[in-house]
Amino acid sequence: MYRRRVRLCVGVLATGLLLAGCSGDGDDEGGGAAKPADTRTSGSPRATASGDTRSSPSPSPSPSAGATSLDFTPDPDRAPKTRAAALRLARTVVAAPADWGPGFVRHSPYESDPASWPVLDQDCVWQREPLPSTVLANLARNSELPAEDGKGPIRVTATVTVHRAVKDADWEMAGTLEEALRCPDQQLRQNERISGLLSQGAHFGLMGNFTSEDTLTEGGEYYSGELGGPLYYYWIQSRLGQVTVAVVGRGSEGRSDEDVNSALRQGALQMLNRVETELEAAR
Repeated sequence: MYRRRVRLCVGVLATGLLLAGCSGDGDDEGGGAAKPADTRTSGSPRATASGDTRSSPSPSPSPSAGATSLDFTPDPDRAPKTRAAALRLARTVVAAPADWGPGFVRHSPYESDPASWPVLDQDCVWQREPLPSTVLANLARNSELPAEDGKGPIRVTATVTVHRAVKDADWEMAGTLEEALRCPDQQLRQNERISGLLSQGAHFGLMGNFTSEDTLTEGGEYYSGELGGPLYYYWIQSRLGQVTVAVVGRGSEGRSDEDVNSALRQGALQMLNRVETELEAAR
């Protein structure tokens, strides 16, 4: 049995361009196998995540011109059906400090309450609320590359959400894509906010997405009472089956945009591989 290392391409939408930064290509020995088949249900009229809500950057060249579907067969018996099983999956998948790159450490608070999840309210302020019936688990972890040599910290967050069904995860992706359009300026915490958000979504095979059934990206400016601003902000969320994984990075003085993007690519890549390994059918 083999595991195919997925190829992760990140578009930097904050600049209005789709700049592909790809990590990982080829096969690795060990583990399970990779890439899921599209498990969308059909026949129900609902929104989907693909589409550009704020800008129309040109697609990057396809890194795999012959790819037409994700090379993965999910095992229904391995899909979590209870909150306990979903939390176990989330803890297995969610990125820890070492997954972002050398030098990353835990940032307080390190873990969120898995019985709640973030909701953007009508005033464009993020709140944590109890899990809805369609969500089995939601777990976030915060890490950072500490300040050093006159450079500020890079702070990153990884989030895993396990839904009861694929259609529920699909709805989350669609709703998330619309949030930047509804709230281009958002309050994260009392002393943290983001503004000027641009978001974009792509199904598998579109605009460099060769890693998941759907991918969303979002860029803007980050303001912090501690670190100042405007600073670089970037967010990526992807869906494989009933699971969504997200990474977000915030820059600071002395850190380049690519410093943040490099960490996000590594964190997202680790989580996508783990979802595939956990949910794949034996070959």
